[in-house]
Amino acid sequence: MAVNQFSNSKLGDSNYDLIIVGGGMVGASLSLLLASRGIGKILIIESQSMDISQPSHSSYSSSFDARSTALSWTSRNIYQSLGIWEQLEKNLSRIDQIHVSDRHHGGLTRMTASDEDIDALGYVVENAWLGSILIDKLKKSDVDVLSQTEVVKLTPLKNGVEVKVHGTSSSPDQIMNTISANLIVIADGAQSKTARKIGIQTTSTDYKQHAITANIRLQKSHSGIAYERFTDQGPMALLPLPDSAGEHRGALVWVVPQESSGDLMRLPDNSFLEKLQSRFGYRGGNFERVGARSSYPLTLRLSNEQVRRNLIIMGNAAHSLHPVAGQGFNLSLRDANSLANTLEGAQRRGESIGSLDVLERYTESQRIDQRNTVYFSDNLAKFFSGSSATVATIRNFGLLGFDLFPPLRHQVARFGMGLAASGARHERI
Repeated sequence: MAVNQFSNSKLGDSNYDLIIVGGGMVGASLSLLLASRGIGKILIIESQSMDISQPSHSSYSSSFDARSTALSWTSRNIYQSLGIWEQLEKNLSRIDQIHVSDRHHGGLTRMTASDEDIDALGYVVENAWLGSILIDKLKKSDVDVLSQTEVVKLTPLKNGVEVKVHGTSSSPDQIMNTISANLIVIADGAQSKTARKIGIQTTSTDYKQHAITANIRLQKSHSGIAYERFTDQGPMALLPLPDSAGEHRGALVWVVPQESSGDLMRLPDNSFLEKLQSRFGYRGGNFERVGARSSYPLTLRLSNEQVRRNLIIMGNAAHSLHPVAGQGFNLSLRDANSLANTLEGAQRRGESIGSLDVLERYTESQRIDQRNTVYFSDNLAKFFSGSSATVATIRNFGLLGFDLFPPLRHQVARFGMGLAASGARHERI
């Protein structure tokens, strides 16, 4: 059945089993996981335009400036379960090797897919491509989509939640509507407006750093190598991207002190590339062109609550991480898969999917994974941003230890694949 998309002024049914606030990559992925398990009637509410009636991946063309996401091994498995991986892999780049080094020091280590007996340690996909595949899948589902709509108020009911919504466009026919659901999932990003409306607070740690992101044209092929380069100012990552119009590309994430970000963003392209080449070195070859740059502050944000009766917080609204380990979206996708499994089991046993017992069962299932991933990302960011000689020495001994002690390197690789917390095993695909 084709997905039912409607404007705020033409709201259809006002009663749902589950409403997802936020139609980004997490919200869309969650809705498809839930729908695949037959979790009742589902509605996505998205404040931005989400026009699923238009052609998507069939007319998609790669953009030099497209932003990207690194997907882990477990994320691949989740998307395989939805039947969309075969389409996704037509336009992504495999990570065959992760090369970790420290600027001006000898310590380095390498992790390879062959050492782990898998075809790739991870995959880099452009967000626009992933989004287009998710939207195509939504078109074929029973999920309803209400875009250009914001949540005005959430009111707890005896057996659910009442949601008042209003259109975000300036069209005069936009009116206030009331919808209800047994379970509300808030997944509208970091600093969630919806979570704040119901008094859910976050705990924040300011890293006093900014991440500068851009795509870089490379002189030579990246050969499936992802570079993680540690410097006295912060980590740098260069991820492999698919070629575009015959150009070799890499996705740059450059973490700098917050006071340096503005100066780097204002530099002309040639000067920026010179600075980048000087800091990164030549392991990835010469950098020939830089695309559109963006910069954002880095803050660890953790929601003080993840569940209430008939309500759950997910994605960046629940935990927004430092990008150094590339685990933010992958953790959210594992959360989504775990929630779908929990709700499927509850529905099979005749339990209400909005009951606090059911939702706490989900948080318990993800407690260790979330704790370990947050701890690893946070401490990696702090430790590998240290500039003192002592920290640099310890850091380099650590990298040498990883290189000389394969079992330790194997555990780090498993963590990046999303397997460490659960003790899950992988099978070669």
